[in-house]
Amino acid sequence: MTLSPTEQTKNWVSQVIVGYNFCPFAKKEVVNNTINYVDSQTTTHEDAVIEMLSLIQAMRENDDIETCLQIFSKGFQDFDAFLDLVDLANAMLVSSGFEGFIQIANFHPNYVFADSDEMDAANYTNRAPFPTLHLIREASMARVLDIHPDPEGIPETNINLAREKGIEYWQQLLNHCQTGKKD
Repeated sequence: MTLSPTEQTKNWVSQVIVGYNFCPFAKKEVVNNTINYVDSQTTTHEDAVIEMLSLIQAMRENDDIETCLQIFSKGFQDFDAFLDLVDLANAMLVSSGFEGFIQIANFHPNYVFADSDEMDAANYTNRAPFPTLHLIREASMARVLDIHPDPEGIPETNINLAREKGIEYWQQLLNHCQTGKKD
């Protein structure tokens, strides 16, 4: 039985992001249940951005939503098309007046950092079960970064851990998140 996109993403957040401390701030939001998981059925850039803007507006109106994961279970499987969406989403964030309130992080099953090899295990720091836009409150992020002992070192620590474990390890873990089963 295949888990829903939301269940798969929750598993990924719990097992990868929190479990390996890729984001030292995520555990609090998981425990407090302040993450809004949205299984988006949109497949066009325009519809995805319109939906994103409505999710941001919902965050503005509801302080109980600390962060939102817009999960594209149907669209944007092509990484380049997804990067086009990320560019459009960031442009619309600015033009809609949400810059300074929200920042966007992004994840994709085929994520590859610029100037990186596709087989570099470091890419798994940004690989998720589905293409995903992560909408983050900037003020909250600023507060937690202010108290973190080495915020600039987080990406390097994550990359080193990913490479230490290796690509096969992360692929197997991602598969576990998708099926809910361990070998």
